[in-house]
Amino acid sequence: MAETNPNSRLEAFCDGVFAFALTLLVVEVKIPSTEHITSTTDFWNALERIAPLVGTFLLSFGVIFITWVNHHNALKLLNKTSSPLIYANGLLLLSIVFIPFPTGLIGEYILTDHASPAVILYEAVLALQALGWIAATQASLKGNLLKNEKAIVQARDARKFGVYALVTYSLCAILAIWYPLVIAVITTLIWIYWLIYGIRLKEE
Repeated sequence: MAETNPNSRLEAFCDGVFAFALTLLVVEVKIPSTEHITSTTDFWNALERIAPLVGTFLLSFGVIFITWVNHHNALKLLNKTSSPLIYANGLLLLSIVFIPFPTGLIGEYILTDHASPAVILYEAVLALQALGWIAATQASLKGNLLKNEKAIVQARDARKFGVYALVTYSLCAILAIWYPLVIAVITTLIWIYWLIYGIRLKEE
């Protein structure tokens, strides 16, 4: 029997990678050590110290989840696949599985004088993700992999957003040298916007 969905194996593999990245992400959230906790106040203080890590965990969870939704929708536009698309998709997945590392760094150093490298690396990973989107959409357009004209328009829009994202996160990475906390806040607001945009888009 012929395979009804030619991209089913690719989609299953990608879903596994996204799930693995989320698992790695939550591992970064460590339970406070009980060694110096002798009262409830000490416990609250310990939780306060890990608050930045929890915050970056929520941000990165949002990044990975929104990317998974967009990736799922993008695969539905295809009626076949190609080697260039598979390798471009691999670049996108690389950015996803790497996110937990800068997430842990930001959670640890964002409120210190050494926050810049962590934020720069985080922005660089997001820029890499944008590059992955550009490469994947370009491969789908150039390889005539899309189902219909509507899918072609959507892929072109995704490529355009990918270019905007690449420029934005590259600039953020540069500005993070001097303003890491500000850039971290701006990045959070950007992804909150994309979350709201995605929910409203589904409601229309």
